[in-house]
Formats: sequence, structure tokens, C-alpha cells
Amino acid sequence: RLCAPDLFSVNTLLYLVARVLIGCIQCLPLRLVALLGRLGGTLGWIIDRRHRNAAVENIQASFPDRTATEVLAIAKENFKRIGENYACAVKTASMTDEQVRKVLGGVHVDRYLDNETRSWVAAVGHFGNFELYARSHLFIPDIHSATTYRGLRQPALDKLLLHLRRQSGGDFFERRKEGSLLKERMRDGKVILGLLADQHAGNRGEWLPFLGRECSTSAAPAVFALRYDCPLHTAICYRVGLARWEIEFGEEIPTKSDGKPRPITEICRDMNAALEEAIRRDPANWFWVHRRWKNPSKFQIERAKQIAKGEAVEETDNTQE
Repeated sequence: RLCAPDLFSVNTLLYLVARVLIGCIQCLPLRLVALLGRLGGTLGWIIDRRHRNAAVENIQASFPDRTATEVLAIAKENFKRIGENYACAVKTASMTDEQVRKVLGGVHVDRYLDNETRSWVAAVGHFGNFELYARSHLFIPDIHSATTYRGLRQPALDKLLLHLRRQSGGDFFERRKEGSLLKERMRDGKVILGLLADQHAGNRGEWLPFLGRECSTSAAPAVFALRYDCPLHTAICYRVGLARWEIEFGEEIPTKSDGKPRPITEICRDMNAALEEAIRRDPANWFWVHRRWKNPSKFQIERAKQIAKGEAVEETDNTQE
């Protein structure tokens, strides 16, 4: 009885602070928001030692040919970009479609997508203002954006964040509770289903190389593409200037061979390779502060041994992790 009011007060305070902060950001011009975000990123670089060290270590390990000075320069710019991207994501969420068209220079798609009439899956990552993926439909005729998310433990904050995201006009499905609704949406019309594929995927993720080191990889894009018989592409949001972005859809990643499904592991290898190419193109544009590379679980160790021996392995579905 004594703890409940305190917990409620903390959650309420967090909610009110978030509402005020979001309201202030959305009242400012976008370029000013971007500059303030970069300033916030600089402050983060100075005071957040843990994430600063993580970024530097990740960049050093991924680009061993870069000098210490180059690594620090990439890491510092990365912090500024992160601040800019998060601040701008709050602002662009409240902008009209016409306003977004002026700052999102375009969405570049493979010719295959221009003529396709069914849904497809996009493996996306933390590149640029990644909330703009939900606005891809502004540049592709007769298409709708959708994605999954994992709800926050604080109901009020979760509702606030969902409201902010839904201002984009896209559909958002809670991955643990709304699978049936997503299934209906994918089969009803032409949908781009964007799924994050660049984070640590838990203890049952595919254990595969990424930027030269093994890590847990999400199989969700491959699983959903096969499940709904959709083509699979990557989608990258590139920063092309202060508060200016472009989105590029990569070439199709084959999910079938001779009419039969390819192994999930092979599909994920190709997906990782496409994401790696985007990171090498603009290293400061990716989310280096994330602990992507962790020790493998017992499941992943045994699975890797089976694959190395050429033994058949059961396909995993880690879409809920």
C-alpha cells in the first residue's frame, strides 16, 4: 500500500516531463531542433563515459585500419548524430506530409518495387532519423507503412510514445500481443513491413558475423518474408545534411532458391552484408553505442557447432525476443 502511490508518482512525473519536453521540441523550427540535438549529443559524449567507451571500442574493432584519431572523430560525430536524430524524430513526427517531403529528399527504391503489387518486408536499422521509415509511403504510390514494437513497462509513457509514432500515418503492432492483427494487415493490402535487424537478438538469435565479429542476429525479417511470401529488402536512412535525409531500399535479398525456402541462416548472412555496406558508407550514421557483440548463449554455441559440422539444424523463430 505504501509503495503504490510512490510508484504512481514517479511514472506520472516521467510522463509529465516527457509531455513538456515533446511539446517544446515540436514548437521549434526543425533546423534549430537539429542543432540543439547535436549540442545534446556533444554533452552526452562528455558525461556519458559508459556509452562513449562502447562506441569507441565498437568502432575500433569494426575498423581496425582506422587510426585512433579517426576512430575518435567518428565516435564524436556519432554522438552528435544520435542527439540530432532523436530530437528531430520528435519534431518530424508532428510535421505534415508536405513538410516531411521537404526534408526527406526522397525514397530510392529498386525497380522491382515500383511494379510490385503485394506487400514486402524491409530489414531496417538505426541509421539516421530512423522514425522516417514510417513515411516511406509518401514517395511510393499505393503503399502503407507498418512495423512492430515492444511496449514499455510504464503504461502512460508507452501510450505517449505510441501516439507520437502514429502521427506518421503508419501502423504499429505490439509484437507480443498483436500478431494476429499484423497478419491480417499484411494480407489485406500492399504494405511495407519494417523490422529492426541491427540489434543484439537475444539468446536464440542466429549466431553470425557482423562487421568481422560473431553476434546474435535477428531472424525476424527473414521469418516474416517467408511467412507471408514477401520479397525482402534492406532500407537505410542516410543523413545528407543538417536535418535532411534520404531513404534507400536495397536490392532484393533472395528468400527462395529453385522455388524452395533458403535456410534462415543464409538469408540473415545476406541481410547482415547489406547492413554492413551501409555502415561502411557512412560510419557515423549508425548506432555504435549499442552493445551488439555479446557472448554466445549455450544454444548458439551448440547450433554453431552443428552448422560447422554440416548437420541439419532446426530453423529458429526469434521474432518475439
